[in-house]
Amino acid sequence: MTNLSKRQLLQAGAAAASLAALGLSPAALARGAADDWHVSTDLRRRMYDAAIGIARAKVRGGPRNAAYPKPFVDAAFSPHIFAWDTCFIAAYARYDMAELPITNALDNFYARQGADGFICREYDAQGRPFWPKDHPVSINPPLFAFAELELFNKSGDIGRLRTIYPVMKRFFDFLMGAYRMDDGLFFSDALGSGMDNIQRYPDGWTDDHAGAVLHNLYPEVFAYTGLNAAWNRQGRSVDFSAQMALFADNLKHIAGVVGNSVEVAAYARHHADIGRAINTHCWSEQDGFYYDLGYGRQIRRKHIGMFWTMLAGVVPPSRLDRLLGHLTDPGQFWRRFPVATTPADAPDFNPAGGYWKGGVWAPTNYMVIRGLERVGRHRLAVKLARQYYWCVAQVFKTTGTFWENYAPDALAPGNIAQKDFCGWTGIAPVALFWEYASD
Repeated sequence: MTNLSKRQLLQAGAAAASLAALGLSPAALARGAADDWHVSTDLRRRMYDAAIGIARAKVRGGPRNAAYPKPFVDAAFSPHIFAWDTCFIAAYARYDMAELPITNALDNFYARQGADGFICREYDAQGRPFWPKDHPVSINPPLFAFAELELFNKSGDIGRLRTIYPVMKRFFDFLMGAYRMDDGLFFSDALGSGMDNIQRYPDGWTDDHAGAVLHNLYPEVFAYTGLNAAWNRQGRSVDFSAQMALFADNLKHIAGVVGNSVEVAAYARHHADIGRAINTHCWSEQDGFYYDLGYGRQIRRKHIGMFWTMLAGVVPPSRLDRLLGHLTDPGQFWRRFPVATTPADAPDFNPAGGYWKGGVWAPTNYMVIRGLERVGRHRLAVKLARQYYWCVAQVFKTTGTFWENYAPDALAPGNIAQKDFCGWTGIAPVALFWEYASD
C-alpha cells in the first residue's frame, strides 16, 4: 500500500504475529454464521465512534502547512499522501464530511496535476511527486472519479462535479496515452498497483530490459529494485485495465450529470472497447478466470485484482458464475476471514496475511462487495459485507482498534499490519455499518 522501511515492516509484523494466536475458532465461526453475522448494537456503536475518532485525529494540514494549507483527512501512514488510500477513505468519509474533510484531501492531488494531465500516486511532505511520471510505479489505481461520485451520491453537489470534471478528463487522457497498448489493454507496475508484494511477472522470468526503466527520484528514502520494478511494458494488467474501464464509466456518468451528452457517448465507447479487450485476451475458458498477460500469453496466477472486472461492469453474464466460483471457494479466496488477496491454492499464500500474499484488505473487499452489487448478486454482497464486518468486530473486541489488513485464516491482524488504521479500514466500521450492518 505504502512505502515501508525494513524496520517498520519488522515492527509491524512482530506486533501482528503476537496477536495471531487469537486464531479463529471453528465454533466461533459457526456461531457467527448461524446468527447471520450479527454484531451487537453496543459493539457496532463503539466501533463506529472509535473509527471516526481515529480518522479525526489524523486530519492534518492547515494554514501553517505550506504544502497542504487546508485541513484534510488522511491515512497518516507516513508524512506522504497516497492516491488510492484517499479515494477509498472517501467511501466512508462521505458519511461525515463535516468532521472528515475529504474534498480537501482529493484536491491536494488535483492541485498538483501537470499540464499533460499527470497526477502522481504519492506526494511527499513538501508536496513534491515521489515517483517519476515515465514509470508506472507513479500510478495508483485511478479512482478519483469513483471517489467523486461517492461524494456526489451523498452530497448532490453538482458544482463540485463541474469543477473536477476537466481534471478527471485530463488524467484519463494521460493514462490512455501513456499506458494503453495496441491490444487495447494497459500495462502497470506491481508497487504502483497498490498490491505491493504480489508477483506480476511470469515464473522463471529474468529481466530482459524491455520494461520502462525506473529513475528513482529518492533512492535514499525507498529503494525499489528487482524484477517487479523491471516488469511493466512486457505485461498487461487485468486490474489496471478494468480500473480504466471503470474510470471511463465513471466519466460517462459525470458527463451525464454535468450535461455533456457528446462525451457521454465517447466514454461509453471507451468503456466498451476496454471491456472487449479484457474479455478477448484475459479470459481463460479453461479455468473460468481472468489472467494478466506476459508477452501476449496468459500468466495463470490468481489474485484479488481480477475481480475489478465486476465493478468495472465488463464481465459477460455467461461468465459470471464461473468467476464467482473462485471467489466463493473456501479453498481459494473465501477463507475464514474473507476475502484473501492471494488465494489459498497459490504456492505463496500466507495464512497469516503476509501483506498481499493473502491479507484481507478493506479496499479490495469493498471493491468486491460493490462489484457484486453491480453484477446483480446482492445476496452474496450482503453475505460478504456482514461476515467481513463480523470478523473485524471480533478483532476490535480483542485489540480495541482497527488494522491495516487482517489474516485470512485467523481472527487476527495481518502479518504485516499497522494498528489504528483509519485509513481505509474505516470502510468496515463506518461505510459497512450504514450500508449493511445497521439494524
